[in-house]
Amino acid sequence: MSQAQIFDPTVHPVLGVDSHLPAVPSERLGVGYIRQLFKNGIQYQSEIFGDYAKLDSNAHLNNSVKASVLFAIVNRPRPTLLFTMRSPKLKKHSGQISFAGGRLDESDSSDTYAALREAQEEIGLHPNCVEVLGEMSKYLTGTGYIVTPVVGLIEPNIDLVLNPHEVTETFEVPLDFLMDPSHHRRHARDFEGKTREWFSMPFQEDGQYRFIWGATAGMIRNFYHILMHK
Repeated sequence: MSQAQIFDPTVHPVLGVDSHLPAVPSERLGVGYIRQLFKNGIQYQSEIFGDYAKLDSNAHLNNSVKASVLFAIVNRPRPTLLFTMRSPKLKKHSGQISFAGGRLDESDSSDTYAALREAQEEIGLHPNCVEVLGEMSKYLTGTGYIVTPVVGLIEPNIDLVLNPHEVTETFEVPLDFLMDPSHHRRHARDFEGKTREWFSMPFQEDGQYRFIWGATAGMIRNFYHILMHK
């Protein structure tokens, strides 16, 4: 069995927790603030470009497979972020927590179009139900995908129809939990001559344990910097 097959991120040692960093102020977590922030044009320095340390971002863009995900914020009094649980039958990233999304098709007119199309195919979220705010910086995964997170707002209690071949479950996590670095744990691992660094943000509620990590957690961390930028 290969090292990749036996790797379990849920038991990997925690190198540190970012409790020294401030949480996003509550007034910046409201949907109105976030909407206006993107309307004005977001300006921030992305902390994480990809899964591996010391990446040359320009050198990897042309050789990567383009993909998009929908970073869907649910418009609740206490806003949440929508996640999917990938089917264990998938060949890549099976059983992992992620955002709805996937690789771009040749017919896709933009990264945003691809994210909306994939969300409709995976969880039955119609594009008309998404208020697109804008795009975050691209993220390079260790599996060779260059991912564009598309930030959108959706209303609560939308009836979703899951594609069982791709998604087994959807769930929400409060945005204030994710935007508090005291819940951001750091990890690192040497693999095939490279050092992979990542965050994990375990969340537990109503007896359900959700292990958010890797590229998904990295995009959340970058969104933290968007909201903290002054």
